[in-house]
Amino acid sequence: MLRPLHDYVVLEKIKEEEMTKSGIILTKDPKDQPSKGVVVAVGPGRTEDGRLVETGLEAGQRVIYKKYSGTEVTDDKKDYLLIKAEDILAVIE
Repeated sequence: MLRPLHDYVVLEKIKEEEMTKSGIILTKDPKDQPSKGVVVAVGPGRTEDGRLVETGLEAGQRVIYKKYSGTEVTDDKKDYLLIKAEDILAVIE
């Protein structure tokens, strides 16, 4: 399992598929990468003025992140996205 350092977050991308009323699955263009993910692990936070500032995220939360940000990694045959907490735009509730 990946354990992120500093203010990095490990995400698992959510692949969204669109389905027509008749049940046909429409795939999206590869350049339309998903910008939603599930938090898998969170680093302890960043150090600012000698004190630790936590990210405010928890494992299991669904989030929206900036497109084309982060680093894709593979661990135990699963694909993850390693991203800085500041690149996460919102938590989906």
